[in-house]
Amino acid sequence: MNERILREYERAPKRWAWNLLVAIVCVMLIAWSGTTIEFSNITHNGLEIAGNILGGILHPDTELLFNFTTTGIAYLLLETMCIAFLGTIVGAILAVPLAFISATNIVPRPISLIGRVIIMAIRTVPPLVYGLMFIRVTGPGAFTGLLTMSLCSIGMVSKLYIEAIEDLDTKILESLDACGCTLFQKIRYGILPQLFPDFMSTIIYRFDMNLRDATILGMVGAGGIGSPLIFAMNSYRWNEVGAILTGLILLVLVVEFFSTKIRVKLARG
Repeated sequence: MNERILREYERAPKRWAWNLLVAIVCVMLIAWSGTTIEFSNITHNGLEIAGNILGGILHPDTELLFNFTTTGIAYLLLETMCIAFLGTIVGAILAVPLAFISATNIVPRPISLIGRVIIMAIRTVPPLVYGLMFIRVTGPGAFTGLLTMSLCSIGMVSKLYIEAIEDLDTKILESLDACGCTLFQKIRYGILPQLFPDFMSTIIYRFDMNLRDATILGMVGAGGIGSPLIFAMNSYRWNEVGAILTGLILLVLVVEFFSTKIRVKLARG
């Protein structure tokens, strides 16, 4: 048995030259990218400011952190989470019909191509651009963040929905059809049980992403905790920045813990 393994190992193609070439190219690309970095702009004042930033983050403003009024971090984090949650739900609902008309095993290829082009166009625009556009329409506030999160969620969620729909086991539908099931029964017992775990896992994953994106959108006036964060940074109030970042870290850890539990439950049934 060992001799057979050794013979197979000797017959395996020798790829050391190819691997060496790839490694050399990667090293050259990294070295070339590093040539654009300029260290001459780092001054004594810059290092002092960096020290102040680090000190403020390590010593957060506890009074602001434990302030439970509408100006406190807890309320702003709740608003940020609501923006991300509602934006994910709205985007996930709107993505369902778009995904079905883009799946090649459901509709003809020309129609699915049109749906995929729409999804690609939605995914091309960055979230900040959507946020700036909606601010001009609805004004600054949480509703702008909701609209932005919804539209941004459609692109990614639709793409993952399509993959789940195209992986459907059609033999189950054929069996139900042979049993004389109606269209509603085939959807209820043949399609939804297959799609529900993948759809829910996609929604949870997108909610994790939207929770982080909602913070960035707040910096352009789309509600949430992003606006106080950018105001504190511009005013060099690093203790407040540290308090806001501490709250964000705790929120992300809690959401990540529960989302992981739910995804594991969906995967194992």
